[in-house]
Amino acid sequence: MQTINILQTPIEYLKGVGPIKADLLKKELGIFVYEDLLNHFPYRHIDKTVITPISSLNYQMEYVQVIGKIIDIDVLGDKRTKRLIAELADNSGATIELTWFQGINWIQKNIHAGNTYLVFGRLNFFNGKPQIIHPEIEVVNQLNVSPKNYLEPVYPTTEKLKARGLSGRQLGILTQQLLSIIKSEHIVENIPLSLLQQLKLLTRYEAYCAIHFPETLVQYETALRRLKFEELFIAQVRLNLIKLRRHKASRGVVFSKVGEYFNTFYNEYLPFQLTNAQKKVIREIRKDTAQGHQMNRLLQGDVGSGKTMVALLAMLLAADNGFQSCMMAPTEILAQQHFESISVLLKNMPVEIALLTGSTKTAERKRILKGLQEDTIHFIVGTHAIIEDAVQFKNLGLAIIDEQHRFGVEQRARLWKKATVPPHILVMTATPIPRTLAMTAYGDLDYSIMDELPPGRKPVITLYRNEMERAGVMDFVKKEIDKGRQAYFIYPLIEESEKLSYEDLMQGYEQVKSFFPEPNYKISMVHGKQPPDQKELNMQRFVNHDTQIMVSTTVIEVGVNVPNATVMVIESSEKFGLSQLHQLRGRVGRGSEQSFCILLTGSKTSAEAKERIKIMCETNNGFVIAEKDLELRGPGEIEGTRQSGALNFKLASIVNDKQMLEVARKAAETLVEEDIELTLPENHNLKWYLQQSKSKTGWGKIS
Repeated sequence: MQTINILQTPIEYLKGVGPIKADLLKKELGIFVYEDLLNHFPYRHIDKTVITPISSLNYQMEYVQVIGKIIDIDVLGDKRTKRLIAELADNSGATIELTWFQGINWIQKNIHAGNTYLVFGRLNFFNGKPQIIHPEIEVVNQLNVSPKNYLEPVYPTTEKLKARGLSGRQLGILTQQLLSIIKSEHIVENIPLSLLQQLKLLTRYEAYCAIHFPETLVQYETALRRLKFEELFIAQVRLNLIKLRRHKASRGVVFSKVGEYFNTFYNEYLPFQLTNAQKKVIREIRKDTAQGHQMNRLLQGDVGSGKTMVALLAMLLAADNGFQSCMMAPTEILAQQHFESISVLLKNMPVEIALLTGSTKTAERKRILKGLQEDTIHFIVGTHAIIEDAVQFKNLGLAIIDEQHRFGVEQRARLWKKATVPPHILVMTATPIPRTLAMTAYGDLDYSIMDELPPGRKPVITLYRNEMERAGVMDFVKKEIDKGRQAYFIYPLIEESEKLSYEDLMQGYEQVKSFFPEPNYKISMVHGKQPPDQKELNMQRFVNHDTQIMVSTTVIEVGVNVPNATVMVIESSEKFGLSQLHQLRGRVGRGSEQSFCILLTGSKTSAEAKERIKIMCETNNGFVIAEKDLELRGPGEIEGTRQSGALNFKLASIVNDKQMLEVARKAAETLVEEDIELTLPENHNLKWYLQQSKSKTGWGKIS
């Protein structure tokens, strides 16, 4: 296709660029070829479509364009107060003052009384008289010049480019030059015609012309809508192709029946009624595992929603069908907790379960490896020790990964290789992911949401207190400890400095000790500088109730389960992000007693930090919090986001364009389900576009 040729032309060949400017454009803005310049969008437009008579200027106007003759030029003041003032009069009989504080010598040489000028700039009023400071000014021949018939674009640029004469306006001249040589056939349409008509979208060529040089603001908005939709739609088509191909092409072991293990446990040993959310997820897992394709399901459950129980039931389902299961957690303490809680639940069942971590003793390790190879061990819980080559299964059918963003893709891939047919995958996370983010970052996985608390759990009460109220907070913690409960004190990790964090923590530790003196109170301390075994020991002392207070940095965040801990005090809570505060709060409220989270702040708190604290006090719903976090921080910084290019949108925003994302997702799903190979004539251009586009995420497979 000739299309590719012109848009892939190196930028130095565009009239007005040349090799020196081309080098700068490549380094500063990543503009290598014509197509890159086309996709460098303006961030605002200047309206020079109207020329206003000076007599009609008023305080409501911001930028104005006038035309008239200079009737007077004067230089006033000296040194710092030096300024050049020119008076411009037009046919309406009124005058406007033009003022320059810089470049006065140059202006004096180039502007002459008696000449006619077209002037544009931001309107001010000084002592009731209209004035423009540092206006744009060009000499014209007569007073009846027609204004421009389009809005003038201003582009993002850099200081280095400005120094070389490539300001935001100069880039506009280059873009105009480019659009003059590009025809509609050069810009391939990548949205099927029926969808364009249904959604009343501009064609791709019209949208590019109108986003750069619109005649009106409405036309610009229409172009923006089309190009935003395209970004979201293409991303969703990609994700849906991966997902459907996996559903259709991947092989997976079949869990055909619900048998003895599952039914016995469900009917006789289930400690509490399952929530509706848990039941729904188990139905989804049953359906996924019965079809002969590999399950890839992301299970998001808010803190304490009972994900471990769902994982256990899935493992029993695997055992009923003659398959082994493994469960991988990011830390030893978390693996240990999963192992203990599952062992207690299964104590009366004829199921063999083992724990494998870095500190498993050699003899026990040998026993486990043998048991896995001979299929006498049904379930194994562990850290990434499970993916070591020595660990071989006879019949692995299900792999469960907890807190998935802690594991790299390669680590997960090593699990697949432990079975001839890849095992079913259940990925669990307690970090609620906003729906819009899940649709873009995890759109290739099937995902389930659990947003109910199991019966008997009380929502944590969250309170905000200022530094000045510390004594009252300490008294409250004392009362809870006197009732036999335990408490956490959490200090922020200061990104820039480990030393500062450590000093902060030590200071905090001393402060806590002064309120809770030994031997009446025992305190554990955990931080990143400790050797792993010491950290582990201090955690275990708290877990086993040998200490009543845990002073820690955020290493405590994920998974530690101490049902007896009912108070968490978060120091300098203004320094934490929303999701992190919510994760931390989830460490309390794990038993049947009422729990409390107290957010302490310093005396100076920014408006954004106040907003975060307000949200925390208002809701315990992790999904509401995740949505708010996304609004406050944007998608790039949210932990666990896969930096997969799914979020590298130039125009669309998953925060502000939620409705459009929903429409794009539905349209992409329908299209891919009807034509997975994109062979229908109306999808040819889309297929070609996906093959050509740079971010090749397995697009070679689109034959």
